[in-house]
Amino acid sequence: MDIRRIDEQLSIGPQLKPADVAELARLGFRALICNRPDGEGADQAGHAEIEEAARALGLATRFLPAESGKVTDAQGTQFGALMAELPKPVFAYCRTGMRSITMWALWQSATLPVPQVLERAAQAGFDLRGLARRIANGGRTPLDVAEASHEVVIIGGGAAGISVAASLLARERDLDVAIIDPADIHYYQPGWTLVGAGVFEPSATARTMASILPRGVKWIKSAVAAFEPESNSVILDGCRVVRYRQLVVCPGLKLDWQAVQGLPETLGRHGVTSNYRYDLAPYTWQLVESLRGGRAVFTQPPMPIKCAGAPQKAMYLAADHWRRAGHLQSVDIQFCNAGAALFGVADYVPALMEYVKAYGIHLQFGQNLVAVDGPARTATFSVGSADGSTSLVKREFDMLHVVPPQKAPDFVRVSPLADAAGWVDLDPVTLRHRKYENVFGLGDAGSTPNAKTAAAARKQAPVVAHNLLAQRGQASGEARYDGYGSCPLTVERGKIVLAEFLYGGKVAPTFPQWLIDGRRPSRLAWYLKERLMPPLYWQGMLKGREWLVQPEMAG
Repeated sequence: MDIRRIDEQLSIGPQLKPADVAELARLGFRALICNRPDGEGADQAGHAEIEEAARALGLATRFLPAESGKVTDAQGTQFGALMAELPKPVFAYCRTGMRSITMWALWQSATLPVPQVLERAAQAGFDLRGLARRIANGGRTPLDVAEASHEVVIIGGGAAGISVAASLLARERDLDVAIIDPADIHYYQPGWTLVGAGVFEPSATARTMASILPRGVKWIKSAVAAFEPESNSVILDGCRVVRYRQLVVCPGLKLDWQAVQGLPETLGRHGVTSNYRYDLAPYTWQLVESLRGGRAVFTQPPMPIKCAGAPQKAMYLAADHWRRAGHLQSVDIQFCNAGAALFGVADYVPALMEYVKAYGIHLQFGQNLVAVDGPARTATFSVGSADGSTSLVKREFDMLHVVPPQKAPDFVRVSPLADAAGWVDLDPVTLRHRKYENVFGLGDAGSTPNAKTAAAARKQAPVVAHNLLAQRGQASGEARYDGYGSCPLTVERGKIVLAEFLYGGKVAPTFPQWLIDGRRPSRLAWYLKERLMPPLYWQGMLKGREWLVQPEMAG
């Protein structure tokens, strides 16, 4: 555990896991302050989970969340008030500790000279020089002083960001490329469905960020606070400024657990789980394996979400296990979908409906999860009617697999780069920003109407790489993205319905029908998902090897 001592009363560190609380208690800490909003990361335990662990050990907790890079003077004052109130010593944390140290510094700067505050922060490993400039500039971050400047800056080190960096460097090895991302771990998120089914070990889906970054990329390990596209600048956590000639925005999306009342407090307990979080996917398998009878409820929120097939993938694999174990007839499986159809591309629905009938699944459309009472094992859904009115329906459960509502990250939604819905406003064909010509985007945070899947990002990365270089005069012609997305629907252990489609839901199979007919369950498609796609991801997509995804050129 990374514990950075500021003084005898306060230590600061990165995100906690519930298991870390016991170690902090053993070390003598008496209180915790969480400065990170829930839902920022795919492996992030919610504040309610930490609070529950702390309460059991007699530690006090407080929740003072701040958006990355947007700590206010008022929050600094509030932090000081909490420090006066809480028993000592206190451990404060956020994603990396930067927001916590920033609040401490703003509080302390009212009584201590700024150089002394900076020195103490530096001794703990935090660079607050940007904050000093903000204090000296009356609360604003001066944009005329940049910490760094790069030809191409990529926001996000997920599948989209790493892939586009690799594609750029495969074309121009000496290009000055920087990736901004605060995460230490990179996750192969498509594998979490199989973790939740007991097929993959969680560790198989995780690698250190340092180990997978393309050679030659500069890694700025920080979070983005804001965009200033008029001055070609990005403001980072800690009020630091990075300049760019061209910008690629692909930070992924935000899982909005807080949008469902009571959900953060019960995740990982009381039979409530989700394959959308790294640390919860193993709990999904634990619940599936132990359930002998009762009601299992699987939810799907309103679109858009990442991997729209994932909610029902979890359900089919669970049902297949219960069938193989002889418990299927004793389990009432309910699929509560906020939408009006089982899947967005009609060609694949007949095959899926065969499994719905075989497993005895009860489909409930137009039902959106709005609240969960974990101890009472009750889920509440908002149900729309034909006249436009809504009503609430409660369902008891023995197991509840939740897919949270999803939206663009906060720093994107409030930025000049966002469209009216909060997504990065991109041309759907060129993936260039509609207003700022030197800004590109791809992946889940983009406004393009394609499925938000890793397969889509794999197809988008070469398009962005080519068009960015063409703008620099280092490539010719215009690459075009056709909306390709893929969703391997795991309908049972050993078989997959391989959905592949373009903009408008046009079916676009990669393989000839005699080899894999995507409209029918296939063992070969399962083999691709289980055996070939992980190495294709790690050794192909993230290395700039554009097998079967060379960009289509205009004209």
